[in-house]
Amino acid sequence: MSADAAKNLIIGLGTTGLSCARYLAARNEAFFVADSRLKPPNLDDFQSEFPHVDIQLGGFQESAFLSASRIIVSPGVSLKTPELIKARAAGIPISGDIDLFSREVTSPVVAVTGSNGKSTVVEMLAAILDAAGKKYGLGGNLDSASAKPALDLLLEQPKDLYVLELSSFQLETTEALNAEVAVLLNVSMDHMDRYDDMNEYLIAKQRIFRGCKKVVINRNEPHSTPQNRDSLPSIDFGFDRPGVNGLGLLQEGEDQYLAFQFEKIVSVSELKIFGQHNIANCLAAIGLALSVGIEIKAIRKALLGFSGLPHRCEWVANIAGVEFYNDSKGTNVGATIAAVEGLGKHIVGHIILIAGGVGKGADFSNLVPVVNRWSKRVILIGKDAKELALALNPETQAVFAKDMRDAVTVALSYAAPGDAILLSPACASFDMYANYRERGQSFIQSVGQLQ
Repeated sequence: MSADAAKNLIIGLGTTGLSCARYLAARNEAFFVADSRLKPPNLDDFQSEFPHVDIQLGGFQESAFLSASRIIVSPGVSLKTPELIKARAAGIPISGDIDLFSREVTSPVVAVTGSNGKSTVVEMLAAILDAAGKKYGLGGNLDSASAKPALDLLLEQPKDLYVLELSSFQLETTEALNAEVAVLLNVSMDHMDRYDDMNEYLIAKQRIFRGCKKVVINRNEPHSTPQNRDSLPSIDFGFDRPGVNGLGLLQEGEDQYLAFQFEKIVSVSELKIFGQHNIANCLAAIGLALSVGIEIKAIRKALLGFSGLPHRCEWVANIAGVEFYNDSKGTNVGATIAAVEGLGKHIVGHIILIAGGVGKGADFSNLVPVVNRWSKRVILIGKDAKELALALNPETQAVFAKDMRDAVTVALSYAAPGDAILLSPACASFDMYANYRERGQSFIQSVGQLQ
């Protein structure tokens, strides 16, 4: 198939791009592919599955963009790419995988976005649906271990419902998701290397509410509410006492309970995960489950058995009375603040924080209050370590390390029994690692070498 004869142009050959190719092939729609990289991921798989489809590598060609009747862009490619701007100006439709999915799916969709906590909420909801005996598809952002690209889900047998974890990048190209229920968990500074300001980022996030039938709202997050809330059935959640159609916390003696309206669901002390951010995640998952008709019994069973996800405040080891925790998924400032606060309240000593990487234009000064309160040292690695150090107060006593092994060794030298060493970088990983998982594994291996 030549590029000239093709109708659809897929931009970006990652996991999402490959799923778009399979989707179009299954519908006998002609397509070709372009990627700015010479050796994009999944190239071998693509060429094996589609040996006769043209692929243009190593830079974009404006003529290819302008020859397409539709462009399907992968989330990792900015809509501000010059060739995409010119294509849009020429009237060529630009879409994404979630937009294609939403036009075709017939079962209800549960949609989850937010700066932090998406994967945890999605996996909690998956555990609840398992307990309720529901057949569901899990997909979208691919941050969850069991998730698939959304379009690959359409190639399987239909499910009772679909649960999608969605990034702002995916939502940029989604005209109307039409979700059965949607939630915007929280908004904190992230991806400022892609967006001009926080408002542009927020606008992308709030696209999740387009066409939704119900909404779950975070009472403690002003940006979690859609403009048309009054016309939508809703469940809200927060850390205070719940009201009508609300989730929150009920105090009984020394214990707190997650509750819906005035019905206790599960005690906070019974949960296997800790921190205010995880209480918020639990409440959000409960709200989504209730919105699709799941009974309290199944919700309670699932939450009591949920032990958290890898690389999210994951306990690693105890060495000489010092606890090690892996929060490599803390790729932005908001996530690291939540991790430090949650762990700080959980331990008897202080935190030695390992942070650094690619800051993505973030304002690191927001870390200062929580670091000053809970941490006695910050060990810094990666590309933006110096920038992070400048943002911190002198009393944080930042120390530079050359790599992860060095950071772990230095951190332990400052630790005392009762302290915790926490990897929560507040930065992306791609200056030193392929992804946050590889970074987290490097931390785990480095800790293992201390024993």
